[in-house]
Amino acid sequence: MVDIWLPYGESDLCVRVPARNFLGSIEPKEIYGVSDSNAEIKRALNKPIGSKRLSEITQKGQKVAIVVDDVTRDAPSELMILPVLEELNSIGIPDEDITIIFGCGTHRVVKPEEAIKLLGKEVINRVKTISHDCKSEDLVYIGKTKSHGTKVRVNRIFAEADLKILIGDVGFHYYAGYGGGRKSVMPAISCADTIQHNHAMLLNSKARTGILEGNPVHEDMTEGAKLVGVDFILNVVMNNKGKIVKAFAGDLEKAFNEAVKLVDNLYRVVVDRRADIVVVSAGGHPGDIDLYQAYKGLDNALEVVKRNGVVVLVAECPEGHGHQVFYEWMIRFGDLKKVEREVKRHFIMGGHKAYYLLKALKNHTIILVSSLPDYYASDVFKFKTSKAVNDAFKEALKISGSSSKVWVIPHGNHTLPIVKTQK
Repeated sequence: MVDIWLPYGESDLCVRVPARNFLGSIEPKEIYGVSDSNAEIKRALNKPIGSKRLSEITQKGQKVAIVVDDVTRDAPSELMILPVLEELNSIGIPDEDITIIFGCGTHRVVKPEEAIKLLGKEVINRVKTISHDCKSEDLVYIGKTKSHGTKVRVNRIFAEADLKILIGDVGFHYYAGYGGGRKSVMPAISCADTIQHNHAMLLNSKARTGILEGNPVHEDMTEGAKLVGVDFILNVVMNNKGKIVKAFAGDLEKAFNEAVKLVDNLYRVVVDRRADIVVVSAGGHPGDIDLYQAYKGLDNALEVVKRNGVVVLVAECPEGHGHQVFYEWMIRFGDLKKVEREVKRHFIMGGHKAYYLLKALKNHTIILVSSLPDYYASDVFKFKTSKAVNDAFKEALKISGSSSKVWVIPHGNHTLPIVKTQK
């Protein structure tokens, strides 16, 4: 037997796979994080890509707005924000002229105790923080994207700031291609209608994980961020243990594109075949905080499972399904063709997740190992369920056959497996 440990919430579960069935564990490249994260972030700030340093583009008396990630992302915001504040303070920008915005997009607001966990007590005590509300009455219209006609309305504090900074991490995203960069504007600090118009383009065949060229969701996000006038970004790429590998600072597009290259090098993994069964973890907290977030791991696993194969999805989901519209569309429609029609006709954020899940379920059996009650997991979201990963795996073997070949993906939310094309 081969034992593979899978992140599950704040802990780990062990799945046991017979050696005769085991194709391997699909994991990112093993690479150490930097020994000094603070020094690496300062290096990036001192040598920005395609931009002057923050200290050279900022003047005393200016108001500064900084967007950071919310609780659904694992960017090391505290490590990143402190050197930025230090540089701003060094040129005469006091803490009271700086506002940090949690880029919540359509997610819930950040709770006070979560804000401390994300940014640390020192930052919370020094600098004003707010959670973006995508339905706020005072969002500011800044224009329409040329290529896709999205009306862009964003957070007022950010729109009216003299200096606009984005902070986050870069990794794969299943329809924007990659997270990070421009995504800290759209959807992070945009209005619900803006986000919905942008995300409705996810039905496009180019709106896929690891694709930027020709991806309308990415192109629209970039246009939106340029419309609002982002001055500077600081993004990091992390290894699968959550340690910073490299930091990228500077121009909205140029710094982001350099980070994308590193993500591809670390997390795009080529394999030689598809498996009958794939066991995938969403990567633990916060990737499996709810089903809405954990789906990303499932989406990546679909790349390497055969048609009509079985996926065992390991995701704790302590906060349940994670999105009311996702839940409601699964109840109201529950059928792929109906959901696809609704996405085209009247797209609402959250409905897209129902579309993706039903599309996955059409050609695969999916067994969910989670803390979700069976009512939700089975009756609403149409999974087979199991409370133990090894019971789920045994069920997968019954469905697929005792000689089934198996891939295991411990960090599914961050790993993009690609099947090598045969010549």
